[in-house]
Amino acid sequence: MLNISTNSIGDRVNRSKYSALDRVEKKSSGKVLIRIITFTLIGALIIMFLPWTQNIGARGNVTALRPDQRPQTIHSIIAGRIEKWYVQEGDFVEKGDTILYISEIKDNYFDPNLLTRTKEQLTAKELAVKSYMEKVKALDNQIDALATTSDLKLEQAKNKLKQAHLKVTSDSISYQASITNFNIAQEQYARQEKLYESGLKSLTDLEKRKLTLQKTQAEMISYENKLLSSKNDVINAKVELNSIRTKYRESIAKAESDKYSAMSNMYDAETTVSKLQNQYMNYSVRTGLYYITAPQNGYVTQAIQTGLGETIKEGESIVSIMPSNYSLAVEMYVKPLDLPLLDKGQHVRIQFDGWPAVVFSGWPNTSYGTYGGYVYAIDNFISPNGKYRVLVAPDPDDHEWPDALRVGAGTRNMVLLKNVSIWYELWRNINGFPPDYYKTNNSKAGNAQKTAPEDEKKKKS
Repeated sequence: MLNISTNSIGDRVNRSKYSALDRVEKKSSGKVLIRIITFTLIGALIIMFLPWTQNIGARGNVTALRPDQRPQTIHSIIAGRIEKWYVQEGDFVEKGDTILYISEIKDNYFDPNLLTRTKEQLTAKELAVKSYMEKVKALDNQIDALATTSDLKLEQAKNKLKQAHLKVTSDSISYQASITNFNIAQEQYARQEKLYESGLKSLTDLEKRKLTLQKTQAEMISYENKLLSSKNDVINAKVELNSIRTKYRESIAKAESDKYSAMSNMYDAETTVSKLQNQYMNYSVRTGLYYITAPQNGYVTQAIQTGLGETIKEGESIVSIMPSNYSLAVEMYVKPLDLPLLDKGQHVRIQFDGWPAVVFSGWPNTSYGTYGGYVYAIDNFISPNGKYRVLVAPDPDDHEWPDALRVGAGTRNMVLLKNVSIWYELWRNINGFPPDYYKTNNSKAGNAQKTAPEDEKKKKS
C-alpha cells in the first residue's frame, strides 16, 4: 500500500472494490503544493518591492508644551504650622485663591501687634530725623547770623582802627607843631635874654618870654602825650579787631560743630529709619505669606502635607497643582546613535497608552489608532537615562489628539524617516546599517511650529 517494498502488489489488487483508494491515487496534490509555493514566492517577491517607511521607535510620555503649563508643586516660602485647609484634592482653583493658612513657629514673630509696634518705632525715628533736620536748619540760620554780625563788627573795628590811625596822624602833626613852637620860643627867649643883658629889655619882658617858653614846652609835652595815647588807641583797635575775628570764628566753629553733630545724628536716624522700613516691609510681606495661594488656574491633584498642626519648613512642597489651560506634547527619549537622524519639523506617529492601535511601523498610513506629531525641540544635552529628550507637538494637519489624554500617559513613538523598499530595509537590518539620513523641509516645519502653540485647549485633570 505504501510502496515501501520493492515487491509491488499493485497488480494483484482489485481497485474496483476500493473506490477511496482509487480517488486518492488519482489526486494531483503535488502539483497544488508546487503552485502554492510558486505563488507564495511570487507574492513575497512583489512585497519586497513595496515601499517601506524607515522609522525610529522610542518610548515617551505625554507632557505640556510650555514649562508653565506642566504640573507643579506649591512651596512654602516661610516655615509655619498648618492651621486650616481651604481646598481638597480635585478642587478647581483660580489664580490667587487661598489653598491653606499657616501660622508662625518662630519666636521672633509671635507678637500679634508686631506690625503696629514696628510702625510706631518707624514713626518715632522719622520724627527724630525731622527734629534733627530742623536743628540743622536752625544752626544754619545761626551761622548765617554770626557771619553777618561778624562782618558788621569787623567793619566797625576796621573803621575804629582807621579813626585811630587818623588821630595818630593829627596828633603827630600837632606834636610837630608844638616842637616847632617850642624851638621858636627857645630862640626868642635866648634873644630876649641877650637883650636883657645888654639893657635893651626889662626883666619883666624876659620873664614874660620865659613864661611863654614854658607854656610852649608844656604844650609840646601835652601833644606828645596825646600822640602816644593815639598810638595806644591804634594798638587797642587792632587788638579789638583780632578779638572780634577770634570770637566770631569760635562761635561759628562751635555752631558748625553742633550742626555736623546734628547731621551725624540725623544720618544715623535715617539709617535706622531705613532699617525699620525694610523690617516693616519684611514683616508685612511675611504676614501675607501666611496665606498660601494658587499661582495660576488649575486643579489640586495631591496634598503632599496633610492634617492640621503639622509644621513645614521653608521651601517644602505642600500641594501639587495641574494647570487647567495647557497644550499637550509628547517627550520621548532617543538613543545617541539616532540623534543625528532627527531634525525639527520631522513627522512622528504616536500611539497613546489606552488607545488600541494596529500599528505597521513601515506603513504609517495604514496604521489605525495612531496620531500625528512633529519634532518641536531637541535637547542639546543628554538626559540622566543616557538618552536625548525630544519634544513632539501635535501635527496641525493631522487628526486632533484625544480630549481624554492626561499629562503623564505613556506613549510609543515612531519618528518617520525616508521611504525605501522592503528588500532594502531587510538588507539594511541584516547588515546593521543605520537608516538613511535626510533633511526635512524647514519652511514647513517652521510653519507647523508657529501653528502648534496657538492650538491650545482647556484640559481638565
